[in-house]
Amino acid sequence: MRTGLVFDVREFTVHDGPGGRITFFLKGCPLRCVWCHNPEGQRFDREIMVKHTLCTHCGNCRKNTGSADFRTFGRDISACPNGLITLCGTEMTPEDVLSRVLPMREMLALTEGGVTFSGGEPLSQADFVRESLDLLRAAGIHTAIETCGYAPPSVFRSVVLERSDYVMMDLKLMDDAAHIRYTGVSNAVILENARALMDSGLPFAFRTPLIPGITDTAENLAAIEAFVGGATWEKLPYNTLAGAKYPMLDREYPYDGLAANTASE
Repeated sequence: MRTGLVFDVREFTVHDGPGGRITFFLKGCPLRCVWCHNPEGQRFDREIMVKHTLCTHCGNCRKNTGSADFRTFGRDISACPNGLITLCGTEMTPEDVLSRVLPMREMLALTEGGVTFSGGEPLSQADFVRESLDLLRAAGIHTAIETCGYAPPSVFRSVVLERSDYVMMDLKLMDDAAHIRYTGVSNAVILENARALMDSGLPFAFRTPLIPGITDTAENLAAIEAFVGGATWEKLPYNTLAGAKYPMLDREYPYDGLAANTASE
């Protein structure tokens, strides 16, 4: 069995596909969108988040207890008396996923919901997701994928088109130079996969996060509208709290440094 690295599991979500859902957030993403609101999902290895603003500086977590966490992160996560340190990244097998879901199968069926794989980018852990989808579908559970679409077409086909019941796919920027500037990668393969999705007959929705001065421009929205035609296209408002997690990871929120310059361009 393949093993996946999951940074969060949320139950009874209602915005990650039809009905009530259980959403598995997978760690690791090939994009670096400057507005990303899940920075703990970007890297492909485990890391810790610390709520520095609530820390009392007791020093307990920095005492060398010889624990595995201390050897890896230089902190003993369990030693924090206020529970301010969170480990992002838990290994799961597809069997673990199924075991987590099966006790709630009746609830999922009653709400016409199911299981969604999100991220990060789930296609970056394609083998794990593929095997998980096979188990879930064999158990009669509806499956959905939230993806940026940045993956080899063969991977996109085998995971998304052949094993998913519903798809939510981002279309962020149509101009390739702008896409590279703000996400770090070209959109060429994303658009190729988006065309394949439109031709597949699967139920799906395209999604565009409306980032002020970047994705919400009249030119970009018109270009996306021309591309999607009559397909379902959702415009998601900018999350004003997007940068809140970055200090907990000892990182700076990239969009803060770009917002003023972008607005004046």
